[in-house]
Amino acid sequence: MATQAHSLSYSGCNFLRQRLVLSTLSGRPVKIRKIRARDDNPGLRDFEASFIRLLDKVTNGSRIEINQTGTTLYYQPGLLYGGSLEHDCSVLRGIGYYLESLLCLAPFMKHPLRIVLRGVTNDQVDPSVDVLKATALPLLKQFGIDGESFELKVVRRGMPPGGGGEVFFSCPVRKILKPIQLIDPGKIKRIRGMAYSVRVSPQMANRIVDSARSILNKFLPDIYIYTDHMKGINSGKSPGFGLSLVAETTNGTFLSAELASNPQGQGAAMLPEDLGRNCARLLLEEIYRGGCVDSTNQSLALLLMTLGQQDVSKVLLGPLSPYTIFTLMVARGCQFLAYILIL
Repeated sequence: MATQAHSLSYSGCNFLRQRLVLSTLSGRPVKIRKIRARDDNPGLRDFEASFIRLLDKVTNGSRIEINQTGTTLYYQPGLLYGGSLEHDCSVLRGIGYYLESLLCLAPFMKHPLRIVLRGVTNDQVDPSVDVLKATALPLLKQFGIDGESFELKVVRRGMPPGGGGEVFFSCPVRKILKPIQLIDPGKIKRIRGMAYSVRVSPQMANRIVDSARSILNKFLPDIYIYTDHMKGINSGKSPGFGLSLVAETTNGTFLSAELASNPQGQGAAMLPEDLGRNCARLLLEEIYRGGCVDSTNQSLALLLMTLGQQDVSKVLLGPLSPYTIFTLMVARGCQFLAYILIL
């Protein structure tokens, strides 16, 4: 068993999630000091503590030590075990915050992962479950991660601040990933979307669809946006609405954009017409950026390329997002990435 003297040492709360994920994949312990040491409320936040508990659930034999103030964390990863699990996510962040990391870890479990996550399914900070289902899952299939048990399903929707959503995710085990050659994104052939509303009038979703189509119909005829209005217990604990859009190309590339309404009691009220138009413009901007992987999944693609066989993988990306740049910095600091050539 490795001692703390042989662990990688870091300072600050930045990149905490990426550092813990890369530590779990590489089996190298990490020690993180001075986590918000100068803040009025020092130490780990609730959503970070919830993420650490999730890592403890999906692994077997992990050793986690946190000091009394929560400003120092020592993490020695155990074996990625998997199995059937349940986890209550913090409502301070979306389920996408936790799901992004599970997408990196799930293929390398000892047993296929089947997990139920509860919390906020759609917010303004993290990728929504709808976008990850439409873009991240097809990307994983390019690496050979596929099968009948590969599924991501929204059982209940939950908006901030109350949450109340529920998501089911299952992933088969794939120890060896296929190299990819994604260098030609192709032309946009169709746009699909999901306009959702919970604990508000069902007309909100229809108004979002009409406003989004008013912009997108100028560029493409093949557009279909579904409406999803959940009621009762399936609608979570807080009202809200939003839109996620995905553009598919002739070569199987998926580019996404999304927007959600402001949480109840926070910020100014947002009209569904404005939300639909702004989301459509965000999708057009994502298409303009180009690449075979959208901004949300750039870091996932690069990580899976690193974890694949000793063969050359190529992927064409648009301008790197700040999150992708930070992830590359963390990976280099963890001595995790061997060679990444950016032209």
